[in-house]
Amino acid sequence: MATKECDPMQAKGLKLAAYIDKYLALWDFYGVIQVIEKGEVLFENAYGYASIEFEIRNQMNSCFSLASISKQFTAFAILLLHEKQVLDIDQGAHLYLPAELKIDESITVHHLLSHTSGLANFYNFEGDFFADYNRKDYSRSDFFLMYFRNELAYPPGTTFNYNNANYNLLAWMIEHVSGEKYEDYVRNHIFLPLGMTNSVVDDGSKLIKNKSSNYVQDCDAFIKSPYHNEKFSVGAGAIASNCDNLYKWYICLRDRKILSPRSYARLFEENHNNYCYGLEHHVVYGTNTYTHGGDHLGVSTYMQNYFDEDICIIILSNNTAIDQYRLGKAISDILHHVDVDVPAKLEEYPIDNSKLQDYCGVYLKDKIEVKCMNGKLYFVRFKANLHIEVYPVGKDSFARRYSDTTQPYRITQNEKGERTFFGFAKRNVEL
Repeated sequence: MATKECDPMQAKGLKLAAYIDKYLALWDFYGVIQVIEKGEVLFENAYGYASIEFEIRNQMNSCFSLASISKQFTAFAILLLHEKQVLDIDQGAHLYLPAELKIDESITVHHLLSHTSGLANFYNFEGDFFADYNRKDYSRSDFFLMYFRNELAYPPGTTFNYNNANYNLLAWMIEHVSGEKYEDYVRNHIFLPLGMTNSVVDDGSKLIKNKSSNYVQDCDAFIKSPYHNEKFSVGAGAIASNCDNLYKWYICLRDRKILSPRSYARLFEENHNNYCYGLEHHVVYGTNTYTHGGDHLGVSTYMQNYFDEDICIIILSNNTAIDQYRLGKAISDILHHVDVDVPAKLEEYPIDNSKLQDYCGVYLKDKIEVKCMNGKLYFVRFKANLHIEVYPVGKDSFARRYSDTTQPYRITQNEKGERTFFGFAKRNVEL
C-alpha cells in the first residue's frame, strides 16, 4: 500500500521541528519560537520558565522584553509625525527637541533613524553606563548631560555606528512634538489601532500581564538578570510584547497599513550597512528580508520578515542560552530548502589547568576580569557579581559554557607580550 506523502507545508514544519529539537537539546532555552508562512503556523512552541521561583512555564501568550526589536516602533512613530508634518525627517533633529536637549545642528532626524548621527557611543566597557549608571534613578536631563554632550565621533551622515542614543533622542523628540509621553503615543497610534493589546512600553515598575522574568547564568546556576532601570532604554528598547501581537505588527508592515506608500518607502530604504529605519534589509535566496534582533541582560530576541513570500519568524527569550541569529538563519535556510549543518557545540580544546592561570587577571577594574576557580575559567563582570564560565576551543579562544557561541572570546598577546581581552591589557594577575 502506497504511503501518503505530507503536503509541502507540513513537510517544512516537520523539518523545522526536527532541527529546532536538535538545536535546543544543546541549550537550556527559555522562550518561544513561532514560524508562520502564508497565514499557516508551521511551527510554534514554548520552552522553559517564565518564573523559576514559582515554577511557571512559558506559554505562547507569554510577554517578553523585546530589547532592540523596539526600535522599529520608534521609527514608525517618527514617520507618523513626519506624515502629519509635525516634523521633517530631513531637517535638523535639534529643531524638534526641547532646549535642554540640544544636539549638534548638523545631525538630522534621518541620521538618528539610520544610526549615522556620529554621536559618541556610551555602550562600552570603559564607560560606567552598564556597570553602574543605568542602575540608578532615572533623570532625563542628567542622563543627557552625562552621555549625550560628548564630542561627535564621526561627521554626521558618514559612518554607520549602531548606537542606542540615537533612538533615545527619537523617543524624546516624539514626546516634545506630540505633547504625549512616548509610551502613550506608541500605544494610541500604533498598538491600539492594530489590536496589539498585549504590547506595552515597560518602565521597569508597571505590572505587565504574562510577562516572563529575565534570567542569566552565574557559574552553573540561573539567577535573576542584573538590575537595570528600563527607563534608560526608552525608544531604543523597553517594549514588551508576545508572538500574537508581533504577528499583527508583521501584517501591518506586510500590508502597508497606517502609513502612506511614500513613508513605507523611507522606512524600508536601505542606508549605510544595510540599515533602514529600525530594520535591516538583505537580499537572500533571491528575495527581500527585513530583520532585527535584540540582546540585553537576560534577553535574546529576533524577528525576520519575508513580505514577498509572506513568512514571519519570531524568537523571544528570557535567557541568553541560544544564539537567536544563528537559529533564525537556520530556520530561514530550511524554509528555503537550503541544507543546514547538524547543531553542535564547539569542541573543547585541551589545555593544562596550570596554563589557565596565564589568562587570569584584571583587564579593566570591576568590569573585565578572568578567574580560575576549581579548575574552571570564568569571565567575571559587574564587580564580581556575575561569573560566565568559558572553556577553551582553540589557542587563546574561549566559548561560553552554557550559551551558544558564534564568535569565541579571544584572549591574546600584544606586541609587549601582555595578555589582552577586549583590547585591554592584563594589569593584575591572580595567583
